[in-house]
Amino acid sequence: MTGCPARYDADLGYWVVDDPAQVRAVMLDPATFRPDNAVLAHTPLSVKALRVLSAVGFALPPTLANNAGESHRAIRAAVARFFSPARVAAVEPLTRSLLTSRVTVASERLAAGELVDLVEAIAAEPPALVVLHLLGLSDVPLAELKAWSLDSLELFWGCPDEDRQLELAHSAAEFYGWLRSRTTAARRAGGEDLFSVLVGLGLSDEEVCAVGYFLLIAGQETTTQLISTAFHLAATGGAASVEEVLAEASSVPTWRRVTAAAVAVGDVELPAGAPVLLGLSGHGGPADLAFGVGVHRCLGAGLARLETRVALECASDLLSAVRLVEEPPMIDLLSFRAPKRLLVTALLTCTDTL
Repeated sequence: MTGCPARYDADLGYWVVDDPAQVRAVMLDPATFRPDNAVLAHTPLSVKALRVLSAVGFALPPTLANNAGESHRAIRAAVARFFSPARVAAVEPLTRSLLTSRVTVASERLAAGELVDLVEAIAAEPPALVVLHLLGLSDVPLAELKAWSLDSLELFWGCPDEDRQLELAHSAAEFYGWLRSRTTAARRAGGEDLFSVLVGLGLSDEEVCAVGYFLLIAGQETTTQLISTAFHLAATGGAASVEEVLAEASSVPTWRRVTAAAVAVGDVELPAGAPVLLGLSGHGGPADLAFGVGVHRCLGAGLARLETRVALECASDLLSAVRLVEEPPMIDLLSFRAPKRLLVTALLTCTDTL
């Protein structure tokens, strides 16, 4: 725990709050600590990148994570139905099947002497397949969704230079174009899937796309990253349970708020309009803080817990019989951190040395 309730980090450009009690208090006061900056680009976008996004009508109006208005409750309630406890519990067999099949293939490759990337081989696809199933979405280009997700996280939470921003903006624009096409199709045909439900709420195309944009990223990529982190810790003798991973090294270790007025955090005065960076993990707080608290608590918390628990169960034997062959390269963004790759080889057994 930190001894300072809030401190200004000039390098980051945020007031940092990582004492768990203060973080909880901030998140429970969305009127004072507004979510308006939750999905703004950490690194201001260049004119060229903005032009690419503008060409496809890219817009992220207040919907879920960045919404402090009256529309938040209705949108959240509509999306929450897809992630009810009963629906989440019902996807455990699918989750287990997807993970088991991938663990089996990875184990066979390891036994044959191959190096295996546990992120690509096991953690990458199941969360996406599960959340798409829950949202009633089919015909989704999976490889593209994974690439779009990583690119968008880097664009909005990373520090890309102008050339890299332009690459990432093209990717985000492609993703947004796909979201618009699905929104248009939902208006024509209707149905029970995510886009049809959002259209049925009377949301604009931009609002539907904004919900889809971050829900389809957060609903699967952050869980891939949580599973990857859990695998890394398990393979190196670290945290052994989902709750330990969440408390010590969540894949979403920080989140943002901005002050609506001058306010005190403990005995530290913050000015109006102060950007605040909240530490959600790794500061001695409870595991549940990793998903946030209050009206903006992560809707997929139960699903992420289930998927990571099942992943650890399915891969338990494999994780105890491998070793890392490199220090993992990391996804290291303002609010997202996880191994980008977990390259492992099988441990030698007694018979291997004979």
